[in-house]
Amino acid sequence: MSPADETTAFLRAFGQAVRAQRAKRGLSQEELGFEAEMDRTYVSGIERGVRNPTLKTVRRLAKVLGVKPSILIRRTEELSGRR
Repeated sequence: MSPADETTAFLRAFGQAVRAQRAKRGLSQEELGFEAEMDRTYVSGIERGVRNPTLKTVRRLAKVLGVKPSILIRRTEELSGRR
């Protein structure tokens, strides 16, 4: 797998991790975006794996989702097979 393909797979896995945690908390994309001070379309892009969030964004999402950023990253690694 090329580095670009690995990055794409990792971003998609991160999006899956965010989506799962958001659903677990019972939040819509709009609610998550509002609480994390970002647009719903940006949240959607993250969940679809088409956005590459900064560490600052990961931290804001994790805070609203009630988990440590490391939990989101760990779940991303599990989903992407990069453990």
